Amino acid sequence: MEFEGLKSDLHRYLQAGREALLWKLDGLSEYDCRRPMTPTGTNLLGLVKHVASVEAGYLGDVFGRPFAEPLPWFDEGAEPNADMWATADESREHIVGLYRRVWANSDSTLEALDLDTLGRVPWWPEGHNDVTLHRLLLHMIAETHRHAGHADIIRETIDGSAGLCPDNDNLAEGDAAWWAEYTNRLEAVARVTR
Repeated sequence: MEFEGLKSDLHRYLQAGREALLWKLDGLSEYDCRRPMTPTGTNLLGLVKHVASVEAGYLGDVFGRPFAEPLPWFDEGAEPNADMWATADESREHIVGLYRRVWANSDSTLEALDLDTLGRVPWWPEGHNDVTLHRLLLHMIAETHRHAGHADIIRETIDGSAGLCPDNDNLAEGDAAWWAEYTNRLEAVARVTR
């Protein structure tokens, strides 16, 4: 799918965040994709499920272009935080496939509508909920990259893998000894300044 101008630039940033988020699952066991890594239960597969769900709303429902599949974790009476983790019967392949299908729906919205097209976000406060596709595309870029950052930290905590993307880790060059010395130095500074 090719867009022109500003829309193309914005789509490229959204797609980079999408791919970074999914990349954090590569090479991990099912357990490591699902296990809660923070006191609030943040986990990699849950981040993907959440971002897919949010994108389906902002770049689909809001513009009268709903995602065709049900998202029962958003139904009335659904368990709180149900979009933040994958149940035992929601496989990694299912969640990743769901996210890719959401991309296709969102991208068709971007292709069909101008950036100044108005949509209504029913879950935002009245008076602030009529917004353009441009604004929601920026919102979705920020949301996706925010959660890709969470995923980066979670992945590093699991197995030490870090970086921006497979062909550009965007990290300082250093071997394990260099990184150990670096983090020890940071710890020493933190202790001196407390």
